[in-house]
Amino acid sequence: MLEGRVAVVTGAGRGIGRGIALELARAGARVVVNDYGVSLDGREPSSEPANAVVEAIRGAGGEAVASGESVSDFGAAERIIGTAITHFGRVDILVTCAGILRDRMIFNMSEEEFDTVVAVHLKGTFNCVRHACGPMRAQGWGRIITFSSGAGLFGNPGQSNYGAAKAGISGLTKVAARDLGKYGITVNAICPVAGTRMTLTPEVLRARDIRKAQGIVREERGLAQIENLNPDDIAPMVTFLASDHAVDVNGQFFLVVGTQIALLSQPRPVRTIYKDGRWTLDELDALVPVTLAQGLANPAPAKEPGPASAGPGR
Repeated sequence: MLEGRVAVVTGAGRGIGRGIALELARAGARVVVNDYGVSLDGREPSSEPANAVVEAIRGAGGEAVASGESVSDFGAAERIIGTAITHFGRVDILVTCAGILRDRMIFNMSEEEFDTVVAVHLKGTFNCVRHACGPMRAQGWGRIITFSSGAGLFGNPGQSNYGAAKAGISGLTKVAARDLGKYGITVNAICPVAGTRMTLTPEVLRARDIRKAQGIVREERGLAQIENLNPDDIAPMVTFLASDHAVDVNGQFFLVVGTQIALLSQPRPVRTIYKDGRWTLDELDALVPVTLAQGLANPAPAKEPGPASAGPGR
């Protein structure tokens, strides 16, 4: 299916990215396995995760090389793409899985925690797309698959940095699809849900229990327990989007949950009110509750007055 193609997969040392690198190799692609090899919060880099995946691909008869560069650095991202060109002569497929977490409620989040997560997810995606799309444009063929998230589409408590970055990737994907489509390059996004070291941290599981206890509404999208969802289940859809079969699929978002794959709707007006001239506050006060806001649920309703809480939260 991908014979003769060259793929770069960032964040490919573990979890979802690892499964994608292995699947692309099984489909015939030669793969650059990029992973900075850090802990969940972006510290303690190591070359071991990327090297281990390369060995697994080679052991199965495929071709792969490792890259230990950080996607958050513009020059390093150029070297990641350059690794594909140096070793395999071209780059056809880019999959941007690399990411870290530094979860904290927004009233406790530091500037550094916000900037670091945005740098890896959003700027890292831009960096890699920017350097890959030039060679793809010159050859008239390319497949870029970015990774967004329900945190950016629906919002998750304690993830303002991650959610902002993932929402930014959504916008980047839509614009890049329009910029690059005429050159034979498609750009689509995956919104994955799977049990990985990023989604099964004690903090994430505890936050789920707290939301339930406090009655906080979160868009769960009919999911099973996340710990039962295999990260390797994301790879087949990525491989399809990387192939010739998806030539006319561009600028789209796919929610992949285990064996369920859903096309996500693009934002569009749902209800509209209009009048001649500017609205007055009295008019909006009378009309909005029974039109635009009718039936809307507050995802985090204010607590009933009572004793002060024990603390500000994580």
